[in-house]
Amino acid sequence: MFPDSTPAAPVEQAVTVHQPVPMQAYAAPLIPVQPDSVPSVSSVVLPDGRVVTGYTLTPTPVPASTEARPAVSRTAVNIALGGVGFAAVCGGLVLLTTFIAALAALVHQLIILAAVIFGGWIAAQVLRPGKADQGTTVNIRKAVFKRNHFHG
Repeated sequence: MFPDSTPAAPVEQAVTVHQPVPMQAYAAPLIPVQPDSVPSVSSVVLPDGRVVTGYTLTPTPVPASTEARPAVSRTAVNIALGGVGFAAVCGGLVLLTTFIAALAALVHQLIILAAVIFGGWIAAQVLRPGKADQGTTVNIRKAVFKRNHFHG
């Protein structure tokens, strides 16, 4: 702060407090049940003397079409087998690409080797002393040089 300024007064804000409102309890509506639709109640006495009471339930009949269906569909089996086959092929594809890369490196090395050998052979042919490089040897015994002119 600057020396000639006065500090600002704190700002007061209004605080709002919310109180929870209890919910009203409602009674569940009663549905009238006809006497003929009430299921029968049966009791079972367990070997230890306890009595279990409950409604008897009739099992829901299963349609005949679902009983004959297999547990897994043929489409799911085919998709799974395709995935297994693809996974088996992936290893071979990796080996195939590795083989192609190694073959390309071998061809590259053979080309370099041929260039070195052929280039060395050419250099040997060019640089070795041959008959053309030796020239002609002339023995001059009785030649006379007068004023830079040869008289033979």
